[in-house]
This record gives sequence, structure tokens and C-alpha cells, in this order.
Amino acid sequence: MPSNRRSHGPLVAADGTTTFRVWAPHAGGVELVVSDRRQPMDPQPHGWFQLRTEAGHGDDYGFRLDGGEVRPDPASRWQPGGVHGRSRVVDAASFGWSPGERTWRAAPLGAAAIYELHVGTFTREGTLAAAAERLPALVELGITHVEVMPVNAFNGTAGWGYDGVAWYAVHEPYGGPTAFAAFVDAAHRAGLAVVLDGVYNHLGPSGNYLPEFGPYLTDRYRTPWGEGLNLDGPDSDPVRDFIVGSALAWLGDYHVDGLRLDAVHGLIDTSAVHVLAELADAVDALSTRVGRPLQLVAESDRCDPLTVTPRAAGGTGMDAQWADDLHHAIHTTVTGERDGYYLDYAGLPDVAAVYRSGFLYDGHYSVHRRRSVGAPLGDRPGWRLVTCAQNHDQIGNRARGDRLVTLVGPQLARVAAVLACAAPSVPLLFMGEEHGETRPFQYFTSHPEPELAEAVRTGRREEFASFASFGRAEDVPDPQDPATVERSRLDRARADTPEGKAWRELYRDLLELRRTEPALGNGRRDLVDVLTVDDEVLALVRRDDGGSAVLLVANLSADRRVLALPDGTWRRLLDTARLDGDETAPQGERELAVAPRSASLWATGVDDRAVTYR
Repeated sequence: MPSNRRSHGPLVAADGTTTFRVWAPHAGGVELVVSDRRQPMDPQPHGWFQLRTEAGHGDDYGFRLDGGEVRPDPASRWQPGGVHGRSRVVDAASFGWSPGERTWRAAPLGAAAIYELHVGTFTREGTLAAAAERLPALVELGITHVEVMPVNAFNGTAGWGYDGVAWYAVHEPYGGPTAFAAFVDAAHRAGLAVVLDGVYNHLGPSGNYLPEFGPYLTDRYRTPWGEGLNLDGPDSDPVRDFIVGSALAWLGDYHVDGLRLDAVHGLIDTSAVHVLAELADAVDALSTRVGRPLQLVAESDRCDPLTVTPRAAGGTGMDAQWADDLHHAIHTTVTGERDGYYLDYAGLPDVAAVYRSGFLYDGHYSVHRRRSVGAPLGDRPGWRLVTCAQNHDQIGNRARGDRLVTLVGPQLARVAAVLACAAPSVPLLFMGEEHGETRPFQYFTSHPEPELAEAVRTGRREEFASFASFGRAEDVPDPQDPATVERSRLDRARADTPEGKAWRELYRDLLELRRTEPALGNGRRDLVDVLTVDDEVLALVRRDDGGSAVLLVANLSADRRVLALPDGTWRRLLDTARLDGDETAPQGERELAVAPRSASLWATGVDDRAVTYR
């Protein structure tokens, strides 16, 4: 490693000593404070300071810059007293891992079904330990990866996690570092991979001491959250190391299987090697060292195929990316909303188009953005895209945090579920979706500072001034009100109701069909044949090289519609209309009478498990 490239944070040794390292080019001198001891740190080239001293797991420490107040370590692994308090040393060797951890391997993304959860509202307790108890039920549902919204430390007790300021530390109210390691261990024992939401594009407004240490931020770039990260200016190498080091710590120390990287379009970097590409190389090297696959999934609104293009072919080397086009097309299909960014989407015809193209905006003009967006995805497989009918953003960024079933009712919400799960991409479910959760997921914070709390309230109301269908400004709940958090907790009792059980069976069947029907699980966008589509009806066939095929039929209208069946013998796999005491069924010679507000799946070939229609 070049002399200016170093790892951030403490390095714990087996002999009872710890080497403390901090990059602080803004300081003339740095003092290490361990318990009641104060020791000057040794200056190193390029603004680094270092000291090896007696200390170990559980010892509290901090840094004094030029004789000022004690500050937490920017790369702290543990903030037991909150983001303004002292840091605490974590020895990753103290984490207890089950014997099976040595041979654990995550399922490949091509076979993945992802479940997104927020630790604080997934259970009544809102802890990692309580969340771990619920993991076996996700395996039974057919989930392979659990995606955890950010657990990095932020100020206050309750929040979504995107206001984090300690990118290496686990939020203490969730249980801290040991609890997170135990959660990952429990997930692996259950057969689940863990994807952690990593936020490296901005920092929260409270507890961010990074500017006191060095030029982590720059005024050369502005993002929706303020100043950009200094990724390509003077003294940017340690900033890049800070990001890469955080990612490697989650993947290495905590055995996380992958990272979902938040809004990477906010990582403005003009370097010859983009920070994402540097991260991809570092993660590949770690994967080789630990002998298990590690995955990077980037959230991006650019519809840029280079995001998921391998490094050797000139891309940034992400394994997959969150892609919004399918969600937006499905949402406009079932809700009819056309406000905000939904202005760019036209319902079912766009659903069909995304099945084939992956990106709807692949060089097309966006009315909402008033510019052309994206480029063709080319031959990259559909499993490079993670798509959904609902996620934390699309629910929580509405004024009242309405879920889809609340907006459109169960019939159309079930159609949306089929459209999402039958797509040639990786399906993601948001927590509670599997039992038809009706409680909202609202935006909540717990900033202790009165001025900041009021600024968040005001900003939240102003955000909805031009988005009528997202909710009126006067309908926005107070993010600081503890009742907003309580409203957002899952209603576990609903899962045991007849309605909840029916929803769970639907999702279990959909995810099982993705595993057992080659045409549904192959990610082949090039083998999608659209038979008919208009504003209310869609019929398309997904095929496989082996000769199997699955027919998807959806009818959004309130009337029964008759469609021509393609050649072949078809058997019913799934029909949402049956939950309403109705069904889609053959009518006459090679015709299908499609039930209103329903979606169904049909497969070629005779199967003893189902009735065969000709």
C-alpha cells in the first residue's frame, strides 16, 4: 500500500495492546485519551497520527485535537453513549461464531429473493436480538437474503438510519456490535445471507465531527444532502480509504454477505478510477481471502449499465443495482398516480417494456427530469437488477407512509405482487408485505436538538407541496413524535389472520415458482414475448432455453376480459382471483377469460399437480 494509504480505526493485538490510528491533517497535534490516560500521538506522514498502547476490547477512548474537547474516533466501532460520547474498542475476535460459519456461502444473486427490514420497527422490541428470532419464518417464506436498513450509529434513538455519522459503528439502541454479529450468525444458521445498507454518500446533521479532523467533505460538489464527499480533490485518498475501510469492516469483521450502497449517484468522483470501482476491487480481494462470495448492490437513479458492468470491461463492477423503473411502472399501473417522478410512467405498457429492456429510461427523454436519462442495459442479465413493488423509500417517502394495499386494496396489490415477482430481475419484498401489512411506514427521527427537530418538521411539510397524490403537507406526521415510530411497527397479529395467511401463501407460492419454473428464474429479458398490452390488460410469455415457458396474464379492469391463448398446452400455476372466489379460466377454443383485477401464471406442459387446459 502506498505510504499515504492507511486503514482507519484501532487495531487490536493479542498482547493486550491496541494501535490507535487517526487521520487529522487539520490538527497540529492529537492526544489519545484512554480511560483517564492522556498520551500524545506520534505524527505520521500525510496528516496521520498513531500510537500503540495498553488497551483492549471494552476500553473507552477518544481524541483531543489541539487541546480541544474529546471527540469520538471517526472510525469508531462502538459508540455506547451515543454519537457525541467516547468511542469504545471492539475486538472482532471476541465475536462468537457458530461452527457452520466456516463453510457458509450465500446464495447467488441469480437465485435470490430479498427481504428488506428496518431493525427498529420490524419487532415490538426494535432490537437485533428480537429480529433474529423472526428469521426462520423468512426462510420458510422462500427468502434467501435479508437486507437490513442502515445500522450505523446516528444521533437519537429512532430513525431510518440514513442520518448516520459513525460509519463503522452499530447503533447502540439496536444492541451494539456484539448483537449485530449475533444477528448475522443467526441468519447464516437459518440459511439466510445478510445484505447491509451502507450509506457513504452523505452524513447526518448531528454528531458529524469529520470536518474537525480533515477535509472529508468538499464545497466543490453539492448533493441533495449538502456538501459532497471529497473523493477526487486534494487529500482525498484517506477519504476514499475511509469508505472502503468501512465496507470491508462490515464484510470482514461481521461476516456480512453483501452491501446495498445507498444512492451512489451522490458519490461524485472524477478520478480515473471511480471510488465504486476501487471498492469493487477491494471487496473482490477480500472475497478471495475469506473464501466466500461477497456482493455489492448499488442504488442508482442513472440507469447506467456501467454500474453493473465488470471492471475488466470498463464498468464499476457492482454485482447488481436497485432499479426503480419497474416499481414506478407497477405503481402507476395499480394507482393511476402521475405526480412527481411518476409523471414519466404510463402503467402496464411500461411494465411490459421493463420486462424486456431492464431500464425503461435507456436514453429516453424524461419529462420529470427535463433531460434524457440512461443508456441501454445491453446483454446484462436481469438478475443484475433488484426490483420491487414496495420498498422503504417508495412507502416512507409518501406523506403518510401508505402501503400499496392501503392505497389500492388487496386485489390490485396482489396483481402488483405478481408483476414484481414474475419479472426477470431479483425480487425484493419490504417487511410486512408478505402478510398484507396495512400499518404505514412513516418517516421518523429523534433529533435531541430542538432547532434541528423543527427544521426536519418544516422540511418534511415543504417536501410535499408539489406532490398532491403523495399526500398533503398538512397530512405529514410529525417525524419527531414517538407515535410516528409506533405507527410504523409491524402488526404481528395480522400475520395470523385469514387475510394475513392468504397473503403469505401467495408470496410463498410466487417465490417457489421462481425456484421451480426455469422460465421464471433465468433472468432472461431476451426470452420475454409480449403478446398483448394496453392500459388494462397484459399478456406475456417468459421462456427458457430448455423449452419451458410461463404465461403471465394481468387484468386491471373491473370486467372479465377474453384473451387468445398462445399455442401449446397450459396448466395453471397461480391465480390471484381465486382469493376472491373467482378464477381465470379457458373459454372456447384457445381463449382465456381473465377475471377482473387479477393476475395469473400458466406453464407449458402437463403436470399431475394441476388441471391441464388445451
